[in-house]
Amino acid sequence: MPAHANPTIRSTAMDLAPALSMGPLSLPIKGRGEDLTYRVTAPAEGDSLPVIMFSHGNGQSLYTYGPLVNYWASHGFAVINPTHLDSRMIALAGDDPRRSQLWRLREQDILALLDNLDAVEQAVPFIKGRIDRDRIAVAGHSWGAQTASMFLGATHPDPDDGSTVSLRDARVKAGVLFAVPGTGGENLSAFAAQNFPFMHPDFSGLETPTLVVAGDNDNGAMTVRGPEWWREAYDLSPGAKALFEVSGGEHSLGGIPNYEARETTDEDPARVAAVQQLSAAFLLSILSGSEAAWKSAVSDISGAAVPKGFIEQK
Repeated sequence: MPAHANPTIRSTAMDLAPALSMGPLSLPIKGRGEDLTYRVTAPAEGDSLPVIMFSHGNGQSLYTYGPLVNYWASHGFAVINPTHLDSRMIALAGDDPRRSQLWRLREQDILALLDNLDAVEQAVPFIKGRIDRDRIAVAGHSWGAQTASMFLGATHPDPDDGSTVSLRDARVKAGVLFAVPGTGGENLSAFAAQNFPFMHPDFSGLETPTLVVAGDNDNGAMTVRGPEWWREAYDLSPGAKALFEVSGGEHSLGGIPNYEARETTDEDPARVAAVQQLSAAFLLSILSGSEAAWKSAVSDISGAAVPKGFIEQK
């Protein structure tokens, strides 16, 4: 695929491009306590591949989110997804001093991957010389969405000293935030306030083009507000250009962590398919200038006999 082509979103399994995946790979990071492990998934053919850095939700790992990662790779993206230290695979001890810094270590994981793309290419022969450093996006689910939002311009206070944590990165040109937590303070549940003292995001500086995906039935334990809290990144930021409110969607949005995953209480392959199609089309519209792909996806979803969700744009 030539750089900045205007691809269309393939809609049938027979049209999907074959993808390759490699992992676990490791990247040493000073002060982390152990190497960062990650996976790379990319189409088997094509050049000038746009890159998606994906941050998983609490407790997940590089082995999860296959419904998103595999779909994106089959549509021309190179996807890099790390395992953060909160993963159940790592199982930090309850008294591990890193626990209070998990939010910071998550953010440093994504930054380290951005800073070490040369090492990633060397470790993964099938993407060497094939990725486009000028077309990088970040994405994430739940806690991972807050992690990703930091590279799009969101900020939050450092619970250790009250200073503002800001990581906006000019290398990142677009983002997709799935079930991203809203603002803190009195909006947080007692559980969230106690366990996530950094969760007081400010979205006013989030200026990078972003799609927010929220479930209209997401009654997760993080907030006392209900489903509307999960759309605040769209309502409060200048860069969030579109919102996909998933009909009947709970926190897993139909099953994006994995099909048949135990966290998924609202499993619906058609719901996931709508999330897949719209997220890929949005990223292509920003990174490749493919307005046709975005308009087609919006039309497909909005015009369905029983829409899987509703799209707002600004």
